[in-house]
Amino acid sequence: MQSSIVDFYAYILRCADRTYYTGHTDNLERRLAEHQGGGVCDWTRRRLPVEMVWSETFPTRIEALEAERRIKGWSRAKKEALIRGDWPAISRLAKKAKKKS
Repeated sequence: MQSSIVDFYAYILRCADRTYYTGHTDNLERRLAEHQGGGVCDWTRRRLPVEMVWSETFPTRIEALEAERRIKGWSRAKKEALIRGDWPAISRLAKKAKKKS
């Protein structure tokens, strides 16, 4: 019997009010449908509709959860750089955040 390999994901949703929601899951399509249906969390339910704007695959749930927690602490500008895939901007914004600490 072959074991199935499960991917885990960290993701960012853009809500109708232009805020971002960051989460993690093992089934991206199902989780997006749950958010869009208003049944997952109060934050997204009050800000429908939502749109998936970024996701990344991880080999373990722990790594996806760690990515979620890290991204949740980022500034809006840094999240938007991630969504664009603008690595130089992410690096610049990370250095700015370290200087403020």
